[in-house]
Amino acid sequence: MTPVEPLVAECGPVDKTFRPFQPDQLLLVPPSLDEWLPQEHLARFIADLVDEHLDLSGFYAGYKEGRGGPPFDPRLMVRVLLLGYTTGIRSSRKLEAACWDIVAFRWLAGGQAPAYRAIAKFRKRHLSALGHVFVQALELCQAAGMLSLGRVALDGTKVRANASRRKAMSYARMSEKQKVLAAEVSALLAEAEQIDHDEDAEFGRDNKGYGLPAELARRESRLAKITAAKAALEAQAQERAAAEAQQRARAAGKDEDTVALRAAAAGARAVPKPTAQRNFTDPESRIMKTADGSFHQCFNAQAVVDEDHQVIVATDLNNCAADSQTLVPMTEQISANTGQEPKELLADAGYCSEANLEAAAAITTQTGTQFLIATGRLEHDEPARATPTGRIPKNFTPKQRMARKLRTKAGQGAYARRKAIVEPVFGQIATLQGKHVLLRGLDNARQEWHLLAACHNLRKLHGHLGVAGLGRLQPAT
Repeated sequence: MTPVEPLVAECGPVDKTFRPFQPDQLLLVPPSLDEWLPQEHLARFIADLVDEHLDLSGFYAGYKEGRGGPPFDPRLMVRVLLLGYTTGIRSSRKLEAACWDIVAFRWLAGGQAPAYRAIAKFRKRHLSALGHVFVQALELCQAAGMLSLGRVALDGTKVRANASRRKAMSYARMSEKQKVLAAEVSALLAEAEQIDHDEDAEFGRDNKGYGLPAELARRESRLAKITAAKAALEAQAQERAAAEAQQRARAAGKDEDTVALRAAAAGARAVPKPTAQRNFTDPESRIMKTADGSFHQCFNAQAVVDEDHQVIVATDLNNCAADSQTLVPMTEQISANTGQEPKELLADAGYCSEANLEAAAAITTQTGTQFLIATGRLEHDEPARATPTGRIPKNFTPKQRMARKLRTKAGQGAYARRKAIVEPVFGQIATLQGKHVLLRGLDNARQEWHLLAACHNLRKLHGHLGVAGLGRLQPAT
């Protein structure tokens, strides 16, 4: 059988001219980083923002000591941190590497590369001032005409804490482990005492030891941590029981002496639930159920988002998994941050409670803000309820009045916008910046979340202004 001829004949080299490629060629003139960065780049926007529009007095006020080596200029550090948090590079080590490897960071830092320890110390030292950038960024968005506050939406999202759920232990498990460790420590101490006695007999009493045995030291350290965590859970249970008893006594019209006695008695009797947990890495974080149905160490972040450009107008972070307690504080924060009252506020069923509905009715009377708070969820196959007609019955409770308001055509149309306003914001933060905090402790995590929210607003402001940048806004005085 004869072989098959190839369909395409082999071709020899062609006379082709390529672009010059000489990696070892020296530059004839010094390079300019400014030429390597496009004019519309986010880094130029950040530089203009820090240099002309942000109030940095809070950063400079902390430097009162003249001794020691000169620190990095706060303007440089704020530039690097804002670009990092806006683009999702938040680790101090990665920020140091970015100042060497990424043109935008190198341009912002003026060719300098602060060590990761300097970046981490600066962030820790000026965390409160960095969190205040949120208010300044919101003012710039307001000056750019990005806020109307015609319709805003409130929602919460679980933000991962810098702690593993495997480092948490329940109160019942702590009690068991405490007994086991106490017995092991006692046994090891007895063994160590016997060893010392035998060595004294063999080598004399002047023989010097080298501290506790490693195994004993490890168990004693573990026992001390569990004892402290157990005491903290007991203190929390006592405070909660005392506060609840105090509230019940005052509601019953008791005098202050009786209120104090009942609160003290309830606190003395209180015992933590066996399932109450405390994390050893970040004790102020809590186990919470996340959107994927799993449980992790988290904080609960709240955000109120304006409909026009998805700008966050109010935000906070706490360690309570329930959302209901944040409705009134978030509403008050809107006017504190913007100086305006929203015309309409949307919230899901997590914010529906008798106290919140009564407070919403009072706020509506005072400011005119209309609330649309879902009173419950429809089942998967449950048909939508009929649109109500006629007057509202006088005997309706606040929940029935809100449910009727949501069933009107205007209510249905307005509430349908809730998801489209607030939930994409959380998705954008999770995708571009990372929906987690690096710093531990409730106060530190709250300030870092404020910085994340500020950088989200700055990204929206950059996209809104485009190439024109911040030039048409008035610089900060």
